[in-house]
Amino acid sequence: MKPVILPATMAALYKVSEYVLTAAATAKLNKKATYCLRLAVDETATNIVSYGYALEEQGRLYLSSRCDEQQLAIILEDTAAPYNPLAALAAAERSLQLPFEQRPIGGLGVYIAWQSADEFHYELVGDRNRNTFVMYRDPTSE
Repeated sequence: MKPVILPATMAALYKVSEYVLTAAATAKLNKKATYCLRLAVDETATNIVSYGYALEEQGRLYLSSRCDEQQLAIILEDTAAPYNPLAALAAAERSLQLPFEQRPIGGLGVYIAWQSADEFHYELVGDRNRNTFVMYRDPTSE
């Protein structure tokens, strides 16, 4: 699919979902994989808009995809302050070890994204945070 650039606003998040759903349909992902991919990307995009660009007016989300016989990858980039969600993942995993009443509210979004995608990768490339979500394609669904 052709890459897109979207304003980093709550109002534009539905376009992120549309992009993911279109890419998943093109890749012929099954319903469960499509749901999981959308959940992971939506959660991350919402966090970028809510926290990464909270004080900026001109934030952007950069979406692209790669697809081959084995997998579909959605790449979500932003130019907000560098933020490695893998550190938040470690904190979420520690939080889940606590009794329910001792767990802090929130903070599980990255954990949900990590658990939803078959693979999740983060890297800082130049001035961009790059989050890559990979779902394996089921060759029997074509």
